[in-house]
Amino acid sequence: MRLTINDRTRDLAPEPHETLLTTLRDRLFLTGAKQGCDRGECGACTVLLNGEPVYACLTLTQACDGESVTTVEGLARGDDLHPLQDAFIAQDAVQCGFCTSGQLMAAAALLARDPAPGQAAIDEAMSGNLCRCGTYPAIVRAIEGAAAVLRGESAPGETGTDGVA
Repeated sequence: MRLTINDRTRDLAPEPHETLLTTLRDRLFLTGAKQGCDRGECGACTVLLNGEPVYACLTLTQACDGESVTTVEGLARGDDLHPLQDAFIAQDAVQCGFCTSGQLMAAAALLARDPAPGQAAIDEAMSGNLCRCGTYPAIVRAIEGAAAVLRGESAPGETGTDGVA
């Protein structure tokens, strides 16, 4: 089977029962997506499948034949972090970091479809991603700040503590 991962085409031979999370972590050594609950409840394994967030722990690799997957490793372009990554750092939205890759991927999908999300849209998009450290307010500020950067309303690092320029 063939799969495009982070803009790179890969030929793979996964086991019939192999999840995308196992393929990413154990075969391709892309360890950004985390193994948390293995039940699709925590969101730590969130990746983008054709631009839509999915739980890699519940997605069979063989079902992704011919599809495109983006992991947190694919957000940055070279040495340039994605605006969401910059904003998560600026807003201190990372504590233990375990949930961060899933949070980033869910937020990236949101901003790709809605460049100016309101609070309700952010809450809905992020509802499948849990953070045991409780950094939700900082995560929301980071998403709002990154959205402003992506819309060209501010430069990376220009957001204030309220997440807006």
